[in-house]
Amino acid sequence: MSGNIWIYIAVMAVVTYLIRMLPLTLLRKEIKNKTLRSFLYYVPYVTLTVMTFPAILTATGDIRTACAGIVCALILAWKKQSLPVVAFVSCVVVFIAQFIVGLI
Repeated sequence: MSGNIWIYIAVMAVVTYLIRMLPLTLLRKEIKNKTLRSFLYYVPYVTLTVMTFPAILTATGDIRTACAGIVCALILAWKKQSLPVVAFVSCVVVFIAQFIVGLI
């Protein structure tokens, strides 16, 4: 990366500011479109998923143990278990899977 670091910081600050300021200034009335409202409702969940899912797959260093944790989490979530239960049991499953893979 060559160039002045202050230019990069200034451009990043302007872009960040514009992303936050433009919706407030351009959209002054309530959004009535149901499709757009539902899209905006799900944006935070999708963003969190997109940031978290790759980390889940690479956290253990072995895709098999990561998949075991994901499958466990999906089954527990499907059975409507609470988030702490899903997280704890999935971590235990990954720990046991890592131990078993280490023996093989």
